[in-house]
Amino acid sequence: MKIIAFGASPSKNSINKKLAAYAADLFENAEVEVLDLNDFQMPLFSIDVEKEIGKHALAQAFLDKIATATILVVSLAENNGNYSAAFKNVFDWCTRIRKDVFQDKPMLVMATSTGAKGGASVLGIAKNAFPFYGGNIKATFSLPSFDTNFDIEKGGISNIELRKELQKLITDNF
Repeated sequence: MKIIAFGASPSKNSINKKLAAYAADLFENAEVEVLDLNDFQMPLFSIDVEKEIGKHALAQAFLDKIATATILVVSLAENNGNYSAAFKNVFDWCTRIRKDVFQDKPMLVMATSTGAKGGASVLGIAKNAFPFYGGNIKATFSLPSFDTNFDIEKGGISNIELRKELQKLITDNF
């Protein structure tokens, strides 16, 4: 089993990338590859740019990575209640190559933030939108108050109840 995991944020210290990597490591007997969204930086998508340069090679590279996965683990950053601009741009470029960006791969879709809602708004948007783009969402998880509930030094969820909840979601759905 191969897991492709990524945090949908361009931050070099992305808390969502940390959460995605942590969750991916909870799967037993899995090969894990954690993608960095910064490796897929493309010009801001527009029809005019696409006419000028065509389909972007990095969008195809992102789709190729997804194709290698058995399971996708995605943790979404929330910017003003929505996806980060960096993720939305990668997503937009990818949809121009194939609409089913997530290729019907089973998905664990998560979000975290430093606030008490844990990215609940962006998680709700993804739950509604991803199925239209080949997202086979098996489970969702929100980690509120990242700084309180995740131990950076130990690299994991420090809140026992939340840690058990995530492990149960993985065990029951994958």
